[in-house]
Amino acid sequence: MSTLRTVEEHLADVLAAAAPLGTERVPLGSAYGRTLREAVHAAVDIPVFDNSAMDGFAVRFADVVPATAGSPAVLRVVADLPAGTDADPALAAGEAARIMTGSPVPSDADAIVPFEDTEGGLADSLGEVRVMCAPRGLGAHIRRAGEDARVGAEVLPAGVLLGPLQAAAAAAAGVAEVVVTRHPRVAVISTGSELVAPGEALRRGQIPESNSVLLAGLAAEAGAVVVRRDSVADEPALLDALLAEVTAPSGGAADVVVFSGGVSAGAYEVVKTTLAKTMSFTKLAMQPGKPQGFGRLPSGALLFGLPGNPVSAAVSFEVFVRPALLRLQGRTALDRRVLSLPAATGWRTPPGRRQYLPATIDRADPRAWRVRPATSGGSHLAGGLGRAEAYAVVPAEVDAVAAGDLVDVMLIT
Repeated sequence: MSTLRTVEEHLADVLAAAAPLGTERVPLGSAYGRTLREAVHAAVDIPVFDNSAMDGFAVRFADVVPATAGSPAVLRVVADLPAGTDADPALAAGEAARIMTGSPVPSDADAIVPFEDTEGGLADSLGEVRVMCAPRGLGAHIRRAGEDARVGAEVLPAGVLLGPLQAAAAAAAGVAEVVVTRHPRVAVISTGSELVAPGEALRRGQIPESNSVLLAGLAAEAGAVVVRRDSVADEPALLDALLAEVTAPSGGAADVVVFSGGVSAGAYEVVKTTLAKTMSFTKLAMQPGKPQGFGRLPSGALLFGLPGNPVSAAVSFEVFVRPALLRLQGRTALDRRVLSLPAATGWRTPPGRRQYLPATIDRADPRAWRVRPATSGGSHLAGGLGRAEAYAVVPAEVDAVAAGDLVDVMLIT
């Protein structure tokens, strides 16, 4: 019987500790990328008033219903209504008002005739108009006040990400400020005496440090503010000092600290050794990402110990850290979108462990997308990781993937 914990068990522990952070009220224009914590309700009707959906003429439907090309309806134009006007001209029988898209519809009008359905169109639109085609019915081409939302109606629910479309909906509803979660503050710390900054000369045994760049970028994409990105050698005193610094209340303490490296079974696992009393370390039935660490400081800061291999770190962030960051922000949807696609080629899977394989999507045939590995599968292959746009997620009970097999594909771009 396997002694490995499941992904779901570990994730449940993480999410149970990730209580939503505090809120703040901000101007709508500053709210992009933030999570709503209070629903947005319309302050005005959408549309605000009955308005024209076309450039043309506001008419009384009864005047134009018999109009044909052979027997046009002739109307006298008594007003001109550009967008933004507050005029409401009276229309008697046989009268019309020239009207532009978005202009308020006169109270006496009950249909709009587009320029295209008149003999002269825009070029001959003042004085008299000859209607060659009757509107389809009462209310034709009129956008009714409140047909999208009435004052007080919920326009956006709490827990959604405010993107451009959502912000525009709030603006159209007359809302100037929204209540959002404050940004989670994240510190990213890579561990390893072999790490040096990218671009520095390498001696034997050293490698460029890339995990902090990776994890800081992923954290920012998930709505966090990265307050510190650093690396530290495999020395407990240095790690202790750095953790104390990034979680000190006086310095805008991190809500989340993400370590990479130092959590496995080697002789120099600095995170595991130094934080044994604060974090729990476990092995999960997943590949990559088998060794994981998680804990919580008395201050409430969440501590994540991720494996050091770049693909393992990326997958672990995706499966555990990202959902926690979204939960801290009060987001209601924590999961990525998943497609079911046929495999373009076959590949091996680890026995008894769920596989998260960096993948690309072959879109050569737009009607038949396929998924293929982005790397050969090694968790150390950071270069190949740069090609990934998804993870192929293969259940633990599947022994191998063959070309043509349907595979769950988690989109990450």
